[in-house]
Amino acid sequence: MLELPCFYTLSSPWAYLGGPQLQDIVRRHRVRLVLKPYDFQEVVPKTGGVPIRTRPQPRRDYHRTELARWSAYLGLPLNLEPKHYPMQNPAPNWNKFAGWTVIAAQQAGLDAFPLSHAILRALWAEEQDIADPAVRRRIADENGYDGAGLVSLETSDTVQAEYRANGEEAERLGVFGSPTLVIDDELFWGQDRYGFADRALALRAAARS
Repeated sequence: MLELPCFYTLSSPWAYLGGPQLQDIVRRHRVRLVLKPYDFQEVVPKTGGVPIRTRPQPRRDYHRTELARWSAYLGLPLNLEPKHYPMQNPAPNWNKFAGWTVIAAQQAGLDAFPLSHAILRALWAEEQDIADPAVRRRIADENGYDGAGLVSLETSDTVQAEYRANGEEAERLGVFGSPTLVIDDELFWGQDRYGFADRALALRAAARS
């Protein structure tokens, strides 16, 4: 089964908005989605990305406009200024913990996508603080996972090693945004490029039939 890597951060509104379409692509093409949370703040300045907090105000304003457009277009609720998304002076690791939770679920052999999407929805649509371990435990429990077990593994050597490896791989591939899909070493950046990823998978399947 073909693996479909997805490099992203658990604080990305675009990963949240693209979730249903990504799930549909995975289902129709019968690929194995491999979620690869990575350290966005560490990697993207090296590969050409510009974190939202460091962008000039006109670009921040346009980012907000685009979020509103896509939220309305896709019919997915989204708060343009979520209560628990720190635009200034974020606490260390605030958006990394949730990525570690997702990695822990995946390492346990579980389908981590429902957990990932629920965490993203909690941040961007439900005004929940995903940096709070109690919130992550509850979200996991509500979606059929062992929340306490996953949270307890977040700082394990295996989870931390995979998180670092994801960042190193993202840098090697030239990933500069979230989410980014990779098909045969070709990058598809942004949920608005999922249609091209869909087409690439269809062409790949046709070439092998």
